[in-house]
Amino acid sequence: MASQDAGQERQPGQKPAGARARMLPQLRHAHILSTLAAQGAVQVSVIAQELGVSDMTVRRDLIDLEAAGKLTRTFGGALDSGAGRQTPVDRDEPHFEARMQRQRAAKEAIAATAAALARGYRTIALDVGTTTHLLARRLAGQPEAKLFTNSLRIAEELSSEVPEVYVPGGRVRAGELSIGGSAAVAHFQNLWFDIAFIGVSGITPAGIFDYSFEDAELKRVYLRRSGLSVVLCDASKFERMSLVHIAALREFNVLVTDAAPPPLLAAALGEAGVRTEIAAPSTPS
Repeated sequence: MASQDAGQERQPGQKPAGARARMLPQLRHAHILSTLAAQGAVQVSVIAQELGVSDMTVRRDLIDLEAAGKLTRTFGGALDSGAGRQTPVDRDEPHFEARMQRQRAAKEAIAATAAALARGYRTIALDVGTTTHLLARRLAGQPEAKLFTNSLRIAEELSSEVPEVYVPGGRVRAGELSIGGSAAVAHFQNLWFDIAFIGVSGITPAGIFDYSFEDAELKRVYLRRSGLSVVLCDASKFERMSLVHIAALREFNVLVTDAAPPPLLAAALGEAGVRTEIAAPSTPS
């Protein structure tokens, strides 16, 4: 049977019905730069979805824009080039025990405040990190809580104190003793948490950062799959970046820290709708 379009001539240059128009590189670049100007950071997967192109196309665009000095690429995205030049970048991840001793009093105070936020929630997700580890010690004795974590240290800490502790399947990262990889992401992204606590290595107006791209994938799962997402970050990490841009500020709800953020960061947090909780000095758990 002839189609309804039979006999209708297509004009020169006219695309077949249903064909998707291809966006010119200049238009893609303009969209990326306008998003950077508004948010300070972009993620490859988000831009690709917005423009209806592949991740590879967006990566090539970011390479071109970085070569032109318009942005600074990070793992999975890019930052405004001005912010990237002005902000210190921590490239090497210190050992867990060394990090545990840094800003210990501040981390204890943050952990105490975070533990108070966790009260009353049934399903709690705990990210890897030193501050989340200190928080785990304060969550012992909650008989009805279900704890989910990709940290083997935290799981061991809570295994005899909390009735239900869950870890995902995946590859163990030596040193950090964190579980990551596609299997771990697939496991936890099918769950929903009442509250999630996320550790970071740095925070700027462009968002939150981490050293490890493997751990960052689980952090994004916690942010997406929780009713209330809480970032734990001591003041020494203000205005510092690391290898991986995890998420923009608007993608979490609460920041728990030990001191007021500097003015530019405070303004960015307020604009993103993030509530900042300043922890009072605390005694070690």
